[in-house]
Amino acid sequence: MRPRRTFKRVSAAMLAILMSATALTACSSTTSGGEKPGEDGKEVRIGALYLDSQGYYGGVKKGVQEAAKSSGMNVKLIESSSAGDVSKESSFMQSLVSSGVSAIIISAVSSDGSIAAVKQASEAGIPVICYNTCVSQEAMDKYVTAYILGDPVEFGKLAGDFAGDFYKEKGIEEPQIGVLNCEQYEVCQQRMKGFSDALTAKLPGAKIVANQEGTEADKAISVGEQMLTANPGIVGMYGQSGGATVGTFKSVENRSKTGEVFAFGSDMTSDIAAALKEGKVLQAVVDISGIEVGKMAFAQAKTAMDGETPEEKVVAAPVKLYTPDMAQEWLDTHPDGLP
Repeated sequence: MRPRRTFKRVSAAMLAILMSATALTACSSTTSGGEKPGEDGKEVRIGALYLDSQGYYGGVKKGVQEAAKSSGMNVKLIESSSAGDVSKESSFMQSLVSSGVSAIIISAVSSDGSIAAVKQASEAGIPVICYNTCVSQEAMDKYVTAYILGDPVEFGKLAGDFAGDFYKEKGIEEPQIGVLNCEQYEVCQQRMKGFSDALTAKLPGAKIVANQEGTEADKAISVGEQMLTANPGIVGMYGQSGGATVGTFKSVENRSKTGEVFAFGSDMTSDIAAALKEGKVLQAVVDISGIEVGKMAFAQAKTAMDGETPEEKVVAAPVKLYTPDMAQEWLDTHPDGLP
């Protein structure tokens, strides 16, 4: 894991961006060799909520589980996915609070709609650790112990800088770009800001000619194909999330525009890494490791259960840009495909 750094200040916009299931899925892990938490070896129950069960969130889940197994504690994880549904999130949070868990790890569905559930847990004396997304700044200040966050503006900036340099080298000073977005989440709005600002700083004549929702891969491919047909001048596609990224390079391939239109994306998966390695359409992918974020979130939960608080509430997760020559390394180090 890379050394962690903390933000001395975080803007309101950044913090603002930043899941019951009818049956709880549980995973128990006890460290080998009989190691026990404290002196009594009592079971520690921790709740974990994910916005999805695959991709990035599958990586987060793996990271949380690995950290639990290596923690030296007798940990029982109580896990569920909200599937982006505030009502599911609220019901599951109520179940966790009622069962008296020792900490809760959560990627909040909504900066405003998730406040009541987070407040309930905090007021019950349960530390709440956010990652990736959280509640509003004011609510976070009151109810959240720590927030693991990869700066979304920097995330987009890395892709925008790369795209700007890419088109400069090709002698294209005014590239037309199509975007497949996930901007129902504020984190994606901030990714877009970083991308657009960096791209136009390098190429003032660059223009976003289309920006449409395409969070899920199947939908993103269809939307991308329609976008390319309606905007024949497009020479670049930007995907704000993993599903959107699949949509960018698949739509280009399906419309036989390989070599004419290039893609820049977000959130590594095995399929995305394979396309990046090929290097025909996809040229760069920016990623925040879900596994590392899961480990960092568990570490903050453990710290909170020990009665300590972080020096800074927002803990920065590392953001990294991958290019075709780096794709095989990612595939080698993620044989299960979890990012």
